Amino acid sequence: MDHNGSHITAPALAIAYHSGFGHTAVLADAVAAGAREAGADVTVIAVDRMAETDWDILDAADGIVLGCATYMGNVSAGFQAFAEQTGRRCMNGTWRDKISAGFTNSGAKSGDKLNTLVSLAVFASQHHMHWVSLGLGAGWNSATGSENDLNRLGFWLGAAAQTDVDATADQVHPSDVQTCRHLGFRVAMVTRQLNIGQSASPAVSAPPASSAPAR
Repeated sequence: MDHNGSHITAPALAIAYHSGFGHTAVLADAVAAGAREAGADVTVIAVDRMAETDWDILDAADGIVLGCATYMGNVSAGFQAFAEQTGRRCMNGTWRDKISAGFTNSGAKSGDKLNTLVSLAVFASQHHMHWVSLGLGAGWNSATGSENDLNRLGFWLGAAAQTDVDATADQVHPSDVQTCRHLGFRVAMVTRQLNIGQSASPAVSAPPASSAPAR
């Protein structure tokens, strides 16, 4: 049988993000645009305004891309509140084997954004998801480079952006927007590849999600 993917429906992706001042929302839309360009069916969800149907979308998605601003060197309080509401899903393995990836923004060029990306990756790992890296080399790291290079800040674990604290949402750096668009495209392609592989392989039963007592 030819498993070239032609019979596989478009992957369903959700972009779950928290944005304090609108900058991260711009990046979430960029991730969504890149994923749609790769043929994915995408839903963008602000995690601080969750409806019950949004939880259903996350549960049914093939992949969930996570995003938030970096505040005080870690994920925003709004994102953490969302994360802590997923405990039962973590215990039950509801999101097991979904694809995941992450993006963040801060006011400083570094801003300890790596710590936020690590936190997002750990959160995905606790849910037994498959993390997708950015898949870009570092930009703006040579005499011929410029701030307009993709991945201008040189992150690999996910997409990282920098926006001045007094900038409006429409002033998010174009390179950062395009870097997030690249991430969305990459996640959609990897998700499709995983779906094709799963269609070609016998189903494998997942181990019990946890033996810990429910609380």
